[in-house]
Amino acid sequence: MAKNFKNIAYLNHGNQRQKLAFYELNHYKILEKLKKYNPILTGTIPIEIDIAESDLDIICECKNHAEFLAYLQQEFSTFKNFKVHTTLQNNIAATIAEFKTEHFLVEIFGQDIPTTKQNAYRHMVVEHHILQKKGADFKQQIRELKVNGIKTEPAFAKLLGLKGDPYVALLELEEKD
Repeated sequence: MAKNFKNIAYLNHGNQRQKLAFYELNHYKILEKLKKYNPILTGTIPIEIDIAESDLDIICECKNHAEFLAYLQQEFSTFKNFKVHTTLQNNIAATIAEFKTEHFLVEIFGQDIPTTKQNAYRHMVVEHHILQKKGADFKQQIRELKVNGIKTEPAFAKLLGLKGDPYVALLELEEKD
């Protein structure tokens, strides 16, 4: 059965790092503050393939980047190492904020795309599905590749024997499923 990644309650029933993420996201009201932007926690922590350096990646849907940037500044600039900027990612405007909580680096990423259609979410759902099928040994192999400096999508592509751009190849698996 597919996991509901839109509600972080699952984190509170997960491993220690997931429970810590659940605590900090709630303690600092991060998702609550981002509610109007349809936030979803993505990345490696939700699917238990995180390593010590893994951050909390939160994607958001923002229509107006200037307004979103100002809002991020207003809500999160008091956090340690706060920075925010707007850039192009895959030729689409993206506003990205970064800061530290007590235990995590948090990255908030906003694009004018519904969050469930953004690549970070789509990749995570495909990866979760693969992990469910392949089991614990595969999950451990992914973690080992990540510890050795390989990013998540390239690690999946390597173990699955996918050719070409690993980010595109994973999305092609989504279409086949």
